[in-house]
Amino acid sequence: MKRSALPFLLLATLGILGLLAPQQAQTVPEGGAIDPGDVAWMLTATALVLLMTPGLSFFYGGMVSFKNVVSTMMQSFIALGVISLLWVTVGFSLAFGDSIGGVIGNPLTFFMLDGVGARTHPALAPTIPLLLFAFFQLKFAIITPALITGSFAERVRFSAYLLFMCLFSVCVYAPLAHWTWHPEGFLRQWGVLDFAGGTVVHMSAGFAALAGALILGRRRSHVANELHVPANVPFVLLGTGMLWFGWFGFNAGSALGASESAVLAFATTNTASAAAMLAWLFFDWMRGQKPSALGACIGAVVGLVAITPAAGFVTVRESIVIGIVASVVSSLAVHWKTRSSLDDTLDVFPCHGVGGMVGMVLTGVFAKDVGLTSGSTTVFLYHLLAMGIVAAFTFGGSFLLYKVTNAVIPLRVDEEQEALGLDLSQHGESATGTEGLAALAA
Repeated sequence: MKRSALPFLLLATLGILGLLAPQQAQTVPEGGAIDPGDVAWMLTATALVLLMTPGLSFFYGGMVSFKNVVSTMMQSFIALGVISLLWVTVGFSLAFGDSIGGVIGNPLTFFMLDGVGARTHPALAPTIPLLLFAFFQLKFAIITPALITGSFAERVRFSAYLLFMCLFSVCVYAPLAHWTWHPEGFLRQWGVLDFAGGTVVHMSAGFAALAGALILGRRRSHVANELHVPANVPFVLLGTGMLWFGWFGFNAGSALGASESAVLAFATTNTASAAAMLAWLFFDWMRGQKPSALGACIGAVVGLVAITPAAGFVTVRESIVIGIVASVVSSLAVHWKTRSSLDDTLDVFPCHGVGGMVGMVLTGVFAKDVGLTSGSTTVFLYHLLAMGIVAAFTFGGSFLLYKVTNAVIPLRVDEEQEALGLDLSQHGESATGTEGLAALAA
């Protein structure tokens, strides 16, 4: 691998900018008094969501071939560093800064988290410090690009992925978060409901994954129709447990306080995941397949994905239906994908993209007081419109960003590096330790 001083120089420049950039002479509006109970819960929820990214690394790492375990896990783990600094610098401001036409936040509003401190904010964080809200939202921004990596696992160049991750976060994730969660975002103004990120996180990751699989093309092993054997199913089980645990912070934390809404989201999250896990197993069983641990894990995650936009808006009973429907639809999508030439390595689009869409539609069906079951069609129709807009924006935007990235740094490793495995070719490491290094030396 060629030497490059540019990444370190960029990081050093950021450090200098943090020291020398003048603070803006602006006053951030202050909300009400801080609620200690809300603060305690949101600190906990923020930590729980952070745990999801290492959980995802185990979930993905256990599914790939053995020679790509470390690289796949690293692709999730590195987002903790890259997106954290990008979010502090400009990401939070683009997502939650003063709205520019309901489309994007002013990048100078909270540049380098200027003005973001211990005080509350009337619109974004009425009972907790705005700084806590910013770091809670950071965890969502971290896991979204990490989710995408499952689609192009085993063939992406690490340096190109770093560049794409930054471009995606700034150009796709931040605007979409603004549309959906900022009080003046145009989807929010339409009444589109996304309690915890079914649209912002999972649909965006799913469609970016689809674009990535198309751009990078098929793996050599996929073209040769070789049997894919997961490296470590216990890793997948561990990752699923960490994701399920962290998802309570993901969904219940999105209530932004220790409230009845948080309790409801907690309950619907667990119930939908349980229903989806069993639905995936039993649906496979019904079709003559063995009930597998891998299927149970995938089903559980699909349930978590689908309930995310609805978590605080539906009843526990309705969450069972959401989990079952999402699981069956995603299972069929995976089946159809395997019969096509699409090489989405870890089925990110069928699980996260399709699961997110199912959750979004069913939120419009079941949402209390405003859904179809309440006799109203407005929110449901806006959800369908928003789903089309989000799908086009995230797929088209990501497709363009892959092209830009590839023009700067080739996205795909060469055939020799792919055959050797990304653990050794990209990182000089192996899950087998010294044996892997010996292979690299040879």
